[in-house]
Amino acid sequence: MIELGQFKKILKENEERFPLLTLVEFFEGNTEEDSIAPNQWGEGRPSLAEIWDMLQKIELMPNIAWVRVTLHDDTQIEEENEREELILAGDSIVICTNMQPSELEKIVNCQWLCSDGVIEIKPSELDIYSCIPSIPENFNCLEIVWD
Repeated sequence: MIELGQFKKILKENEERFPLLTLVEFFEGNTEEDSIAPNQWGEGRPSLAEIWDMLQKIELMPNIAWVRVTLHDDTQIEEENEREELILAGDSIVICTNMQPSELEKIVNCQWLCSDGVIEIKPSELDIYSCIPSIPENFNCLEIVWD
């Protein structure tokens, strides 16, 4: 999981815009099962470890440029006993690819994920975030969304 100091540095350098997190930055060491798709956790959604495993395999596919996790506004830094802790709240998964949404939906198995599907988003919709990787020519951004 992204280290608190690094997260704070990114916020400071990017006008408080949340970064798009790599899979490692979001999933590694993250044990909070409700940190992404909390409404589906306990309702059949796979574990964080299973989601991470599936996304890592997708990230290795030749027609995938990158995979990132968007953060929800509920992401915060909490202070308890004079100690700060980063509480991540994932919102969606953005995949930069040359696939169509319907093709990616089959690969990620939206039913298994308890996801509402895959939608295409404009690159400009990512402007509310920082740390956005470049989008190769003839690639687009698809987003795995949950209600």
